[in-house]
Amino acid sequence: MAPMGDNVVVSNMKLERMLSMKGGKGEASYANNSQAQAQHARSMLHLLTEALDGVRLSSPELPFVVADLGCSCGSNTIYMVDVIIKHMTKRYEEGGCEPPEFSAFFSDLPSNDFNTLFQLLPPYGGVSMEECLASDNHRSYFAAGVPGSFYRRLFPAKSVDMFYSAFSLHWLSQVPDVVLDKRSTAYNKGKIFIHGAKETTANAYKKQFQSDLGGFMRSRSKEMKSGGSMFLVCLGRTCSDPTDQGGAGLLFGTHFQDAWNDLVKEGLITSEKRDKFNIPVYAPSLDDFKEVVEADGSFIINKLEVFRGGSPLVVNHPGDAAEIGRALANSCRSVSGVLVDAHIGDHLSDELFSRVASRATSQAKELLEQLQFFHIVASLSLA
Repeated sequence: MAPMGDNVVVSNMKLERMLSMKGGKGEASYANNSQAQAQHARSMLHLLTEALDGVRLSSPELPFVVADLGCSCGSNTIYMVDVIIKHMTKRYEEGGCEPPEFSAFFSDLPSNDFNTLFQLLPPYGGVSMEECLASDNHRSYFAAGVPGSFYRRLFPAKSVDMFYSAFSLHWLSQVPDVVLDKRSTAYNKGKIFIHGAKETTANAYKKQFQSDLGGFMRSRSKEMKSGGSMFLVCLGRTCSDPTDQGGAGLLFGTHFQDAWNDLVKEGLITSEKRDKFNIPVYAPSLDDFKEVVEADGSFIINKLEVFRGGSPLVVNHPGDAAEIGRALANSCRSVSGVLVDAHIGDHLSDELFSRVASRATSQAKELLEQLQFFHIVASLSLA
């Protein structure tokens, strides 16, 4: 975990050493605020199984290797790995083959709360595959954690059959330097996200996204086995203008932005302190994503579409404005809280998200109606 305090500037840190979803099992933890991601992922299962049907069945004498990139620390990754392994087991059996042993790699940045994730893993069955698959209390695969940035190499060459990554590739490897440089025309003065920012600022984010996704593609092309497949989901947008970040813009560019401005107006932080913080997220358009994949040339696009994911807010009482306000604040804090804590410290972070909740409460009805996420969904195989 990065050190806390007002003298800490996120932009001067190695982002990959500190960026993570909020760990543990508290109210604002990712583990307790990722129900929407679970719903969105399950609504795409038919697309995932299509991608799995395109994976070449290798010799049962060799393990079948699955890697979840950007696994985070909740139960969603465990559920999806189970889905993948059960589907591949069924394919082997339907082909008259004995299923191989399965190996699952859970990968995220070193700052990820792997301890919480591994505590959620059921014990390895140590019995037959059929017994493992029939039991909710055992897993049917060997598990390992792989810390590191997925914008670089993570695995040996030609070692992975299936790459899965959901709700992660919109996170950039860094905030572009020019966005935080007062001398640059791309300086994002007065803002903590690119939603509604200047064109030059948005283009700097777009360039960073292109560079990052290109590195991701090059790395996976070396690590994937011949006949393997890759299924990717990330936040996306339907508008061609990158300054309109869609659902991500509403999450980070409205109440969250206004809460930062509240701290400035109240004298709790300076405007310079606010301007040194930017969320390293870019929601690409379909064309943004396609251009990078085609320019790299390592993969064939089997499917590429924008998928309506729905709201990131899961509430039990839609008529309770205070619950909606808390849900938005917790959702925002679960994914950005670690960065905020590092930039302004725990105490001011509490103040910030309290204001997010208050502002969201006052606009609860509009939030439920307007806050919708779209996702880029891609199924790729080696060219």
